Formats: sequence, C-alpha cells, structure tokens
Amino acid sequence: MSRQAAIDRAQRHFDEGHFQQTLARRVAAPTESQNPERAEQLKAYLTQEMQPAFEAMGFACRLLHHPKAKAPFLWAERIEDPALPTALGYGHGDVIRGLDKEWKSGLSPWTLTEQAGRWYGRGIADNKGQHSVNLQAMACVLAERGRLGFNAKYLIEMGEETGSPGLRDVCAENRNLMQADLLIASDGPRLRAERPTIFLGSRGCINFELTIEARAGAHHSGNWGGLISNPGIQMAHALASLVSATGEILVPEWKPASLPESVRRVLADCEVNGGADGPEIEPGWGQPGLSPAERVFGWSSFEVLAFKTGNPDTPVNAIPARAWACGQLRFVVGIDPNDILSALRRHLDRHGFGFVQIKPARDELFKATRIDPDDDWVRWAVDSLARSTGKKPAVLPNLGGSLPNDIFTDVLGLKTIWVPHSYPGCSQHAPNEHLPAELLREALTVMTGLYWDLGSGTVPALSR
Repeated sequence: MSRQAAIDRAQRHFDEGHFQQTLARRVAAPTESQNPERAEQLKAYLTQEMQPAFEAMGFACRLLHHPKAKAPFLWAERIEDPALPTALGYGHGDVIRGLDKEWKSGLSPWTLTEQAGRWYGRGIADNKGQHSVNLQAMACVLAERGRLGFNAKYLIEMGEETGSPGLRDVCAENRNLMQADLLIASDGPRLRAERPTIFLGSRGCINFELTIEARAGAHHSGNWGGLISNPGIQMAHALASLVSATGEILVPEWKPASLPESVRRVLADCEVNGGADGPEIEPGWGQPGLSPAERVFGWSSFEVLAFKTGNPDTPVNAIPARAWACGQLRFVVGIDPNDILSALRRHLDRHGFGFVQIKPARDELFKATRIDPDDDWVRWAVDSLARSTGKKPAVLPNLGGSLPNDIFTDVLGLKTIWVPHSYPGCSQHAPNEHLPAELLREALTVMTGLYWDLGSGTVPALSR
C-alpha cells in the first residue's frame, strides 16, 4: 500500500481500456442542457450513471431540487471521520449542443472515437472527461488504501452550460450540508497540454445588449441620407468609446487598479500558447504594458460578440431604424460587479450616447474570484502535482474564462483549487471536441496522487 502503488493502479486502469469504456458510455448520453427535449437525459445521467459510480465507492447519494433548474442536482458524500480533512468536488454532466452535422467525417458527438492519439466526443473536455478522471482517481485511492483518508463530498449539476440556474440557491439552502475545508474540482484548460496546471478562481463575466431605436422604420437612403441619423454608425461610435482600436478598455471602472505582486509573480512563469490548433497571439492587442499571461489571467477584457443593423443578409438602400450589439466583459477581482452596467451608463452618457439602451443579456452573473497564490493549500497542491509528474505546474490566479466559482468562495466560504484536465485547443463548445489520450492519462495520475496526499495526514492546518 503506497502512493506509487495507487498511481500504478490508475495507470493500469487507463492502459487496459477500462477508463475509455466508462467515458464512452458517458459521452453517449446526449445531455444538451440548451435542448428542452433532453430533460430526461439530464436526470438519467445523474441517476443511471453518476449515482451508481458514487455508491460503488461507498458514497451516500440523494437528489437536490430547485425550481430554477431544469434537472436535479446530485449530492454524494462519504464521511470517514469528522476530524479528517473534507474536500468538496464539483462537476457538470450537461454539454453544449452536439452540432452533429458539423463534425469531421467519421466522428460523432455521441460516440467516443480515437484518432491519431486523440479521443473525440462531446463533453470529453467539458466536463464529463474531467469529472470522470476525478471519480476514477478516488476509486484507485480507495482500492489501494482501503479508505480515502479524508471526507469526500461531491456535487454534480446539469445546467452549467446554461448559466447554472438554481446552483447558488441550492448551495445557500444547503450550506451546512456542504461544509468542507476546500473545493478540489476540474474544469477548463491547462495552460498548455503538456504542463499540469492549477488555477485558483475565475474571471467574472457579464453579457449585455446595447440597442438604438431611432424611429419606427427604415427610410430610403437617397431621399433621407444626410438628414436623419444612422443607428449603425451611432452604435459603431458608441462601441468605439468603450474600447480602443487596439482592444484597450476605455471605461475606467472596468479595469483593476493594479496587479497584485503575488499574481505578477506566478504569471511571470506562464507562457500562453494555444498550440498548433490555437490562434496566434497578437502582441499589440489589449492592455498595453502587460504580458500575454497578465492580459488574459490578470486583467479585464471586453468583446463585441455580435453587431447587427439593417439587413446583413440582403442589404437594401435604406437607412436602418435600429442597431443592436451584444457585448461581454470578463473581469477580475477588484471590479465591482454591481457597478459594471451603471458605469457603462455613465460612460455612454458622458460621451453623448444617452440614447443607447442597455440591458443584461442573461440573468446569471459570474463574479470574479481568486484565492491568494501564496496560500498554504496552493503550495500543497503544487507540490503534489510536481511529485506525481516530475514537472513544474503552472499556477494561474484565475481561469481566463468564467465558472460559478463565487458560489463556492462567497456562499460556502471555501478556498478553491481547480486542476484542469483539458487544453486550449480542445475545441470545447465546437465541433470535434477532443482531448489527447496522454493528457487524460497524466490527469488520472495527477488526481490519484493529489487525493492520496489529501488522505496522508500531511496537509495544511484546517481552519475550523
């Protein structure tokens, strides 16, 4: 019984094809949370797939319900001794729409297919592959040690791809049930495929719509050009007031005052590179004076996701009556999430765009979160990953994307350690979603070592 024996067990499980079989079964479930016809599939994934897997490891399971959610939440827990460390895990079994017809020949979103060392299938990166790694790693520790050596709690939801409706309320209502010492979970990409990564939170995210309603209808451009305003032109200038021609945010309240020194230090060791499948980084885009890692992990970014005026498919010789744009701000700790749209209103008014209407594009707001990179739990996790892989892990203060991590930090009061098992070129949310098999094998190694170490008795002091 040893740490290495547990890792060897995990690697054999992978090499003999058992993990691939499990993941193939889970990928085959079309759990598209944006598709109302998949409601039964969402619940079935919990009750027929996840619950039996937890119960086989001695977890007690039950479903938690909330009227905002399209499907229940699965709660699983294994309490070995209240004095032991308690880790909360999290994952989501819902996926983005399969986009079946857009996958490469020979591939299907609902069939796990191996090609050239890659495993293809919807959800393999986001998030079925990731929580499957973590469950199997716990199973390997349990089989080798005979116990975990820690208390494990786990929450699986089926609505993350639609903004996690009901998750905040369920956690708030069950705060005592979900008490733990820290969150250990997996989602999002590594910094690079070959480099184990830890991130400590996520950027916040808010989407909003801008609308200009100039008049009741369009008017002939020959008769009225130069006499009446063009909402498309006005919207272009309104957007230009928010962000420069090189991507620098111009709304002061949307930018942090500075980068903390601990954040600068860990990001100095991080090189952003999407690999062969990723776009080339443009050094002149974004906030001046920051490295690429600082721009995506330490700063805010604003994007125009869509812009429409007139009839783009069949333009006509008419001045449009309306213009619409969808914007998105991803923001870091230090930005007041409750002031983002108010600051936008003030900014547009100052620049003469009081006629531009603003409204949130969705109900849920992801808040920015980040624990201190110098925290003892971060050092512990870094040491564990390094010991398992012989590599120096990347430490990101937060994910560049957004997760409902503020629910765990703010509602449940937890420190959060995320160990991602994907990579930037995985085609997450797109056709041909995939992961390299070698990355998955290393992920299983990493998590088996991490869970073994959590149950070894050599962990940071518990703050109970």
